[in-house]
Amino acid sequence: MRGSNHSSVSEFLLLGLSRQPQQQQQLLFLLFLIMYLATVLGNLLIILAIGTDSRLHTPMYFFLSNLSFVDVCFSSTTVPKVLAIHVLRNQAISFSGCLTQLYFLCVFADMDNFLLAVMAYDRYVAICHPLHYTTKMTHQLCVLMVAGSWVVSSLNALLHTLLVARLSFCADNIIPHFFCEVTPLLKLSCSDTHLNELMILYVAGLIMIAPFVCILVSYVLIACALLRVSSTRGRWKAFSTCSSHLAVVGLFYGTIISLYFNPSSSHSAGSDMAAAMMYTVVTPMLNPFIYSLRNKDMKGALRKVLPGWVAFPWSVVELKRLHSKQN
Repeated sequence: MRGSNHSSVSEFLLLGLSRQPQQQQQLLFLLFLIMYLATVLGNLLIILAIGTDSRLHTPMYFFLSNLSFVDVCFSSTTVPKVLAIHVLRNQAISFSGCLTQLYFLCVFADMDNFLLAVMAYDRYVAICHPLHYTTKMTHQLCVLMVAGSWVVSSLNALLHTLLVARLSFCADNIIPHFFCEVTPLLKLSCSDTHLNELMILYVAGLIMIAPFVCILVSYVLIACALLRVSSTRGRWKAFSTCSSHLAVVGLFYGTIISLYFNPSSSHSAGSDMAAAMMYTVVTPMLNPFIYSLRNKDMKGALRKVLPGWVAFPWSVVELKRLHSKQN
C-alpha cells in the first residue's frame, strides 16, 4: 500500500502565469523578474555592507544580515522556477522536486517569522534596557537564537513535507499556483488530509503565532517606554521606525494567516496566488528598503561598497532632501 501512494502521479503541472491572458503573462513575467533582481541585489548589498563595515558588527545588524540571506533564499525557491516555466513553456515539476520546494519554502518562511521576532526583541532591549543591552544581547546569545531558529524551522518543514509525501495523488496533477504549496497539494490529494490540516493548525499555527505575539508584546513595551520620553521629536522618530517595521510584520503575517488559517472553502486560486506572491516576493523585496535604507549607518556603509556611478545619484537625492528640510 505504501508503494502505491503516489505511483500514478510522477509530476505536477504548475499553471502559474499561464492562467492569465498572453499580454498579462508578459507583464507578470517582467514584474517577477524585476522584483527578483531587486530582492537579490538589495539583500546582497545589505549583507556585503554589514560584513565590510566594522561599525555594523552589532546584534541588530547581525540579525538583519541573516534576514537578508533568508529573503534571498526565500525568493530563489520560487521565482526562478516561475521564470523558467514562462521561458521554456514547460510547466512540469517532478514529485520529488515539488516536495523539495515545499520543504525549503517552509524553512525560509519560518526563518523570516523567527527573525522578525528576534529583531523586535533586540529593539525592545535596546530601547527599554539600554544600560544592560551589551550584557543581555551577547554574541553567544545572538548566535544561539539564530541557530535555534534554523533547527526549529528545519524540523517543522520536515514534518509537513513528510506528511505530504505520505498522501495519495490519484489522477489530477494540476496545481493552480506558481509553486508547490501545501493548500493546493491537499486539495489534489485523494486520501485523508485530516492529519495534515491538524498539524498546520496546531504545530504550524504555534510556530507562526508565538513569534507574532512576541513582536506585539515587544512593541507595546517599546511604545510605553517611548511615551515617557520628553523629546517629542525623538519620540515620533522612534514611532515612525516602529510603524514601518509593524507594516512589514502586518503584511507578512496578514497574508500567511489569510492563506493558511482560513477555512478551505473560503480559498480561491486567485486570492491564494496573490497572498503567496505578497509574502514570497514582495515582502523580501521591501525589507532592505524598510530596515536598512532609512538607516544612516547603513547608508554610509552602502556608499563605501557601491561604485561611484551608483552612489552619486543617491548622494544627490540625499542632498536635495537635506536642502528642502533646511528651507
